[in-house]
Amino acid sequence: MIPRETLSSAEIPGGDRLTLVRHGGDYIIMLGRDELMGTRMQFSEEQLAELTLALLAAPRPRLLIGGYGMGFTFRAALDRLPEGGRVIVAEVVPEILEWARGPLAHLTGDTLADPRGEIILCDVAALIDDANDGTTPRYDAILLDVDNGPDGIVRDGNERLYTRTGLARARDALNPGGVLAVWSAAPDPAFSRRLKDAGFAVDERTVRARPNNKGPRHTIWFARKPD
Repeated sequence: MIPRETLSSAEIPGGDRLTLVRHGGDYIIMLGRDELMGTRMQFSEEQLAELTLALLAAPRPRLLIGGYGMGFTFRAALDRLPEGGRVIVAEVVPEILEWARGPLAHLTGDTLADPRGEIILCDVAALIDDANDGTTPRYDAILLDVDNGPDGIVRDGNERLYTRTGLARARDALNPGGVLAVWSAAPDPAFSRRLKDAGFAVDERTVRARPNNKGPRHTIWFARKPD
């Protein structure tokens, strides 16, 4: 049996600790004993970006991604971003970016230097608030992958993102016809109802974790703001 090798760890502001481990040729980010993400199962996180962009009518879309992680969603967004588009990522753990430039550099490539993208060390809720307050432009899409689903298991402060108030703030930070996309490891009927109660038209999809149609089934909600 191949042992897991701990490469680094980092404290989440107001939360637990993340650990980066290597298992043979695979890399995994752990939260305690739980796997948050890994290189063996990245397809659904890539689909979060790909499917969202396919829904947008904006010719030069402006995207906000909550959580860098291993960069799967960020890279997929840049790969398919129309000319003139922009991708902003909010990440609260500085060590995540150190890992991207260090042990995970083979995954990162030159994406952190891509002029179409920007990584900001802050809470994604703060950037949503800025768009509500008019200090920054609104977004055409907000993609949330900061937890394993619509609750604050990684960081208590994330819970407000999924409340009725938080969803209303996200809706108001979107341009008309914009999309709020939320990744989850499992379905959540109560969250689907909250999205509808917040005024979104909701499309809930199931996506496999691996592109060969194998691995766990993950859920992505695509919630569109009315035009």
